[in-house]
Amino acid sequence: MTPPLRFPLPQAEVMPHPSPEYARLRASDPVPRIALPDGTIAYLATRHADVRQVFTDPRFSRAAASGPERPEWELGSLADDSLLGMDPPRHTKVRRVVSSAFTARRVESMRADVARLVDGMIDDMVAAGRPADLVEHLSQPLPIFVISELFGVGEEDRGRLKEWSDALVSDWAADPERPKAALAAFGELIAQRRKNPGDDLMSALIAAWDQHDDLSERELVSVTAGILAGGHESTTNQINLFLLVLSRHPEQFASLRGDDPAAIARAAEELTRYIQLGDNGILLPRIATVDLDLGGVPIPAGSVVLPVVSSANRDPAAFAEPDRLDLTRAVNPHVAYGVGPHHCLGAALARMELQEALGGLLRRLPGLRIAVPESELRFKPGLIVRSMEALPLTWDA
Repeated sequence: MTPPLRFPLPQAEVMPHPSPEYARLRASDPVPRIALPDGTIAYLATRHADVRQVFTDPRFSRAAASGPERPEWELGSLADDSLLGMDPPRHTKVRRVVSSAFTARRVESMRADVARLVDGMIDDMVAAGRPADLVEHLSQPLPIFVISELFGVGEEDRGRLKEWSDALVSDWAADPERPKAALAAFGELIAQRRKNPGDDLMSALIAAWDQHDDLSERELVSVTAGILAGGHESTTNQINLFLLVLSRHPEQFASLRGDDPAAIARAAEELTRYIQLGDNGILLPRIATVDLDLGGVPIPAGSVVLPVVSSANRDPAAFAEPDRLDLTRAVNPHVAYGVGPHHCLGAALARMELQEALGGLLRRLPGLRIAVPESELRFKPGLIVRSMEALPLTWDA
């Protein structure tokens, strides 16, 4: 038997491309055996069709990959106790409870307010003068403000919310106590809101949760923390990486108009497909509950399987010229928000924020571009997502 590949794989020299190993694997060894850092032997799903199968086939269990025996890596216990770590029928029930509070109508009703908020933040950028830091003025405060408004988190707690969320997406293996302390802080926030409910998403979620005796407080904390952290951490970094990628494609960047909502929506989807939020993506493992076949490879029951979204989103079987950025791409079945039962609950919110942020920047700041050489840009260490310390931008007067 061929020895397992050592994982993580070598990274691409040019960010945000995925490891070049994925192209080789998709072509010749699409479901390889790998050795994880803790010594666990697992299988890697690299093709688009196989990743979709892992996401949607109930024989691949998220719950079986959770629990006290699971290594504390990536999202740690947050992935165990939240929606990310559940299977149907419990996942179906909990998601229904969350969805009853987190409605598409509630999200879309915020679009005009978000657009005004973006304009106000761009006003502050202009007032600060060129160059202005996108992270400080827009990409970091915008998603925090939006998710805080949804959850009724007051201004006095928004700074702490950012600290807690940073802890939850840090390296759990390196320092598990910091994210666990953040979960405890979210628990205190929930307890306070239960005593003093309001007209907000957190109050609605708590009220819906408390109608079910079999839903635990620990699960409520993890679900709420997951939504709050996921509701802004990834969006912040998507906005930054959108601008970074666009700066490398000046002709396409110049052709994109902020006053064309359909073009902005297509561009946001293509940029979401193209960028890689982490070195290998957030690989939430599944366990095969029975012997089965994945991409022509026999997978024994009990095997760990990791779906690689960053590889699936560059699969030539699903995308024409997948390594080429095409802001006009009309057919774009990317899996960046997941597929099936675990499709990202906040995908509509993320899309709306990304569209309004990108459209607002293009409308208001002609000739928008990064103000420093790319070699001077720095990413925060110790996070599983690529989080930029600063992104200085300039524009034409």
